[in-house]
Amino acid sequence: MRALLVAFVLLALPGAAAARQVGAVSFTPCDLKAPRVTGGVEAECARFEVPEDPAAPQGRKISLRVALVRSRRDAPAADPVVFLAGGPGQSALEGYPLVHGAFRPLLARRHVLLVEQRGTGDSSALKCALPDWKQPAAQSLGAAREQARDCLRRYEGKADARFYTTSDYIRDLERVREALGIVQFNLAGGSYGTRVALEYLRRHPGAVRSVFIDSVVPPELALGQDHARNLDEAVDGMAQRCAAQPACRERFGDVGATLRRLKQDARRSTRPVTFRHPQTHVLLSVPFGEAALMGVARIFSYAPHSAALLPLLLNEAARGRPEPLLAQAELLYASLPDSLAHGMELSVICAEDADLIRARPEDRDTLMGGEFADYIGAQCSVWPRGTRPDDFKQPVVSDKPVLLLSGQYDPVTPPRYAEQVAKTLSNSRSLVAKGQGHTPMNVGCMPRLLK
Repeated sequence: MRALLVAFVLLALPGAAAARQVGAVSFTPCDLKAPRVTGGVEAECARFEVPEDPAAPQGRKISLRVALVRSRRDAPAADPVVFLAGGPGQSALEGYPLVHGAFRPLLARRHVLLVEQRGTGDSSALKCALPDWKQPAAQSLGAAREQARDCLRRYEGKADARFYTTSDYIRDLERVREALGIVQFNLAGGSYGTRVALEYLRRHPGAVRSVFIDSVVPPELALGQDHARNLDEAVDGMAQRCAAQPACRERFGDVGATLRRLKQDARRSTRPVTFRHPQTHVLLSVPFGEAALMGVARIFSYAPHSAALLPLLLNEAARGRPEPLLAQAELLYASLPDSLAHGMELSVICAEDADLIRARPEDRDTLMGGEFADYIGAQCSVWPRGTRPDDFKQPVVSDKPVLLLSGQYDPVTPPRYAEQVAKTLSNSRSLVAKGQGHTPMNVGCMPRLLK
């Protein structure tokens, strides 16, 4: 074990060979790139093979991508920071370049280790088609079930969707830790990655030095159950902030009321709108429907800089000029298949959450209604389900150092989630980033919290 630790620390020494052996894993230089983003991050990459089915170690294998972003220190600390991506369905290797700035200060002391979750990126990705936002018929529950069936047929004989859950990823992380000869990890997860961090802490507390979780998902939560409530609270907060500013109030009025009126109009009838693609300038004619409206409203509310555009986009649409909003919808929906493996997302949610998600009466009058519960129920009715440990939905109890971060206006994982999780973490501190939304780790002075 000592020899492996020495090998890990020596990885950062200058003048070493292009290929570096770290424990039982051989790394070579590579560049990490995010989909649709120019530039990248220099790193060292490797492949690590794991059994798809943990009960059949001689059966089908998955080749995981592993990457190391090296510390600037010649002799860094032996406990690297492991970045855990969100989603579920995002790749750690593809997501890291987007948050590299948050990790830059800690690279003065430690390496950053990335282990791509099975089912994402280039690690046996389970990518499925998403509903076509331009075709209302493609958004029906029957179409959702058929999309799931189509995806399963695509991977027939290539992958067993039961083995792409959070618990399977935890086993993969532990295999990588042992192969590299690392005694302890520092875990840093955002959004769904916070579920992974907390579950790893539950299963392998001795292998954890510290935890940083941003935009926290409580273990007890069924992913998606509160989406409708949380979005309404975010929209109401945005409307209140606009109303408090005379210029915003006079120009845009009640932003929340405008959005609800537009949704009712879009549900009653969809009309074709002609506009130019914001990148290619090709002329498009698409319906101004509920999917475009709500997709932009929900995703734009994730961050303050995009949320600031919503009053303008909604006001233009309400005045009969929906072209700017549709242009944003075109960009938004085009980027989703590149950044999210929906099949892996289904493997997680169907195994871990679907049986707990209910269409609640109090959600009927919200902007989202009960549509998420119906949609997940339809797809999970045909998707193979893995197993969920008996204690998976129990709070994680630990005395390890844990820092919890929330965005004040997060429409998905509001600060109350972090407060709930912190109750059973005796050595924790929960911070709220004022004025921020989802995963604010990369904003302002937040990177200074990571050490």
